[in-house]
Amino acid sequence: MHKNKNKGTESNTVDSLSPKQSMTTNPIDKGGFVAKINELVGGGNTGRVITNVTVPSLQHQENKAYSSVDFISFIKEINEIIRNGKDLKDSLSSFHTMFVNRLNSSYTAFGLIQDSTTINIKLLDKNSRAYSLKVFMSDVDNEIVKAVTTGETIVMSDSSFLKVPSLSNVPSVIIPVQIQGQTTSVVIISDYNIQNHLNVYQMAVMNLGLLAENFRLVERVDKSFYMDSLTNLYSHRRFHEILVEELAHADATNTKVSVIIFDINNLSQINKDYGHAKGDEVIKVVANKINDNIKKQYVAARYAGDKIAVILKNMNSEEAKYMAEYLTYSLSCCLVDDIGPVNKLSVGIATYPDDANDNEKLIILAEQAVLVSKTKGYKNGISTIVSTHDYDFWDEDAVNSFATVMAKKQSKLGIDFENTLVEQFNNKNFVSQNHLIEVVTSLASAIDAKDEYTKDHSSSVSRYSVALAKAINLPEEEVDKIKLGARLHDVGKIGIPENILTKAAKLTDEEFKIIQQHPVIAVEKILETTPLLRELIPIVKYHHEQWNGKGYPCGLKGEEIPLAARIVAIADTYHALISDRPYRKGMSFEKACSILEEGAGIQWDKELVRQFIAIAPSLATMI
Repeated sequence: MHKNKNKGTESNTVDSLSPKQSMTTNPIDKGGFVAKINELVGGGNTGRVITNVTVPSLQHQENKAYSSVDFISFIKEINEIIRNGKDLKDSLSSFHTMFVNRLNSSYTAFGLIQDSTTINIKLLDKNSRAYSLKVFMSDVDNEIVKAVTTGETIVMSDSSFLKVPSLSNVPSVIIPVQIQGQTTSVVIISDYNIQNHLNVYQMAVMNLGLLAENFRLVERVDKSFYMDSLTNLYSHRRFHEILVEELAHADATNTKVSVIIFDINNLSQINKDYGHAKGDEVIKVVANKINDNIKKQYVAARYAGDKIAVILKNMNSEEAKYMAEYLTYSLSCCLVDDIGPVNKLSVGIATYPDDANDNEKLIILAEQAVLVSKTKGYKNGISTIVSTHDYDFWDEDAVNSFATVMAKKQSKLGIDFENTLVEQFNNKNFVSQNHLIEVVTSLASAIDAKDEYTKDHSSSVSRYSVALAKAINLPEEEVDKIKLGARLHDVGKIGIPENILTKAAKLTDEEFKIIQQHPVIAVEKILETTPLLRELIPIVKYHHEQWNGKGYPCGLKGEEIPLAARIVAIADTYHALISDRPYRKGMSFEKACSILEEGAGIQWDKELVRQFIAIAPSLATMI
């Protein structure tokens, strides 16, 4: 025996409770059923018990006879709690109620170890009053810390170590919960009959500890699912879920929601020059600065590897722009070792419902604004901030940016891409022929941008067609018409699914029939709806007709095919032959001309092929 310096009471260290401390009729003794259960589930804490006092089992009027515990129903109730527990708080409350009702305990406290430095304790007393306590692991004299560090159950004559005055004189037991040899939590229970109920408590606490560990693991999985591990911001997935919720709320309250996307422009170069650790540091600086400088009602998320997005509810475009300016200025004041100030950002803004009426389109427009921002560069060392209100949709940079965004979202192409372009085009008020040509040029560029292998295809075909038209001395007015018609010859591909347009393997018969619809789609959706473009219909509609009548869509042959369409057909084929494709490299100038010669008088106008081959060497640099 030795004196307990902290409590002034004697303390014994024993391997188990003596026979006198348990009833001989107890079916749940240390060497019985409970010990076998604990052995099966990983050992538990039934082996070593430290006690500083023997607590008489019948010294208090409130005690219930130990023999009244129905072990089978007790186990069933534990299983029911585990099965139905909604969360740790709910389960802890249920265990507490069970301890009070079945074992007449006075309180139950659950302590969770945080970062190996602190034990956060939640305590419920018999009247369901709740207390929050904190114990630091550095307090080595604290009985709770002793139980955690030794992994041993400690029986106490009172509860003064909790420093809750109303509970000080109540006997208690401190039971650490060990998972795979590591103490993860601790449970403290008060009971005047602790000596007889100890094994029952240990068995119940082991189940509570395992349940708490399950909740913790689920929380970690959920956090990794919804939170970005590098920045501790919301994940891409959670960002979209919150955006949908906020837009629904905006609809209900007739308010606006703005989205800002910040793109760290030089991150790939930083990774290359200084390593990914330095790149991660920059991402964290941007994320933390943005998150620290927005109000709690706003949401920041890691939208992509080098992008941070912010959802600003009840904020219009102008207000969002002020917010973006403030945040970019704050970032420009941040210095990263070896990198300097964080000011190489592209910033895009889109606002609901002013710019878009659904979440997908809103994000597409915000990303488009980011790309337009990239083309604008920086002013006075600060990023150019661009909202969708700042540019004309048909500005060449803007529409190409839009097409680039859509190309990255291949699953979202097709009808969304088609409808947006067609709607924007048909609603455009053309003030002059030059204005029309500018918009047509942007529209064709957007179609080409859908596929990296066809970029600049329409502009090249237009140049080749103009060269051939001039070589056969067509009037200038006709040359201008061919120039514009060639620029639009593939515009109908906006209605063709992306998986068919970019398919590397040979098209099936059904897929080829779909491709053959693009001249008709161009006429119906674009040319017929725009009076200034109707004269281009013969060029666009018939440029896939063949001299022998085996072309499409109408099977015209020979001189039934308009001359302008025959010219564009040759230019179109030549550029396709010399360009790279997913399934082959581009052919040489000589090989392409050889193929044209072989098809002269069969697929193409023989005289036009002769003229084209004559001028082809001068076109070799026009790829």
